[in-house]
Amino acid sequence: MWQLSIPWQELVARSVLVYALFLFTLRIAGKRELGQFTIFDLALVLLAANAMQPAITGPDASIPGAAIIIATLFALNGTVAFARQRSRLIRRLLEPSPTTIARDGQWIPEALIREGLDDDDVEAALREHGIGSISEVRQAVLERDGSISVVPRDGGPLLIRHHRHYRKGGRQGP
Repeated sequence: MWQLSIPWQELVARSVLVYALFLFTLRIAGKRELGQFTIFDLALVLLAANAMQPAITGPDASIPGAAIIIATLFALNGTVAFARQRSRLIRRLLEPSPTTIARDGQWIPEALIREGLDDDDVEAALREHGIGSISEVRQAVLERDGSISVVPRDGGPLLIRHHRHYRKGGRQGP
C-alpha cells in the first residue's frame, strides 16, 4: 500500500501522456460545457476515465503512486490554464474558434450540421435572447465556450435571462 511498484518518473510520464491524449480528444470533440453535459456525455466521460486509469497507474496501486498522479494532473492542468491565458497560439490550439451559425436573417445550414446543432437548440437560443424569429437576427455565433450569442437586426438592447450552452451531441436538459 505504501510502496511504489514502478518508478515515480514512469507515473509522471504516464500521467502526462494520458492527460495530453484526453485533452486532444476533448479538443476534437467540439465545443462543450461541462455544466451542460447530458447523461450520455457524463457516461462517456466516466467510461473514458475508467478506461484511462490503468494506462496511468500501470501495475501500481499504492497511495504514494496515487499522490504522484494527482499532483501531476493538477500541475499539468494549472500549467495548461496558465499557458492558455498567456499565449494566443496555445489558446488557438486548445479552444475551438467561434462559428457563425446565422447571418442576415438566415441560418447557415453547413455550420449547424458541422456543430451538431438542431432546430430546437437554435430556436431556444433566439427565444432566450428575446428574439422570436431568425428573420430578426443580424448574426448568431456559437462561441468557444458553447454559448450562442445573438445580434439582432434592429440593434436594440437584448434581454438575457441566463447563459445557456449548446454543443454537439444532441439535446440538453432544462
